[in-house]
Amino acid sequence: MHVLLLYDYVEAILERRAPYREEHLAHWHAAIGRGELLLAGTLGDPVNGAAFLFRGEARGAVEALVAADPYVKNGLVTRWQVLDWATAFGPLAQKTG
Repeated sequence: MHVLLLYDYVEAILERRAPYREEHLAHWHAAIGRGELLLAGTLGDPVNGAAFLFRGEARGAVEALVAADPYVKNGLVTRWQVLDWATAFGPLAQKTG
């Protein structure tokens, strides 16, 4: 099982994120260092969201990370959702049963 986090961003996110970007990156790099976050990146062209992949994290842990994200705290994320993802194929898949 994996957990997928999806963000929707405000318009012109690339311009509006500057004051919070370093803190945002440090926040998520710390999650990578703790083994909580596997992959993350922006979505769309122009950028309108982001996706984050967690391995086997409880929803509550991911929700706590979201609440502490400087982009969320400063209104750059308009909507977010946490989804359980039963991965079945590929080198990172966590097959169950």
